Amino acid sequence: MKLVELAYFTADFPALMAFYQRLLGTDPVAQSEGMAIFLLGEIKIFIHHKYTPGEGDLPPENHIAMAVPDIDAACRQLAVLGMAIEVPPLDYYWGRSAYLRDPDGRLVELNQETVASQPG
Repeated sequence: MKLVELAYFTADFPALMAFYQRLLGTDPVAQSEGMAIFLLGEIKIFIHHKYTPGEGDLPPENHIAMAVPDIDAACRQLAVLGMAIEVPPLDYYWGRSAYLRDPDGRLVELNQETVASQPG
């Protein structure tokens, strides 16, 4: 596993985006209304306006994302280790992800590496 993303959800998107823009000294590599992505080396800092989730929406919670080569195999292995997968592997517009929580209740995303992101 490797850390690939820090995701922050906020009620004050413009202020948080401006903070990271000043802190990192760079503009986002991607931006739309209520969303911005900064790159810090190979790590994405994802800033998103906090929303009220609808049925089937992922929770708008701060989380980390870890890349794994095979998400289905990783989830099976974690289940054998006694870890509960809260959201099983599903395909999203950004790729294939699954979600679990650490012992303190923080959300952790597992994201399947794409061929383009693997060393090669």
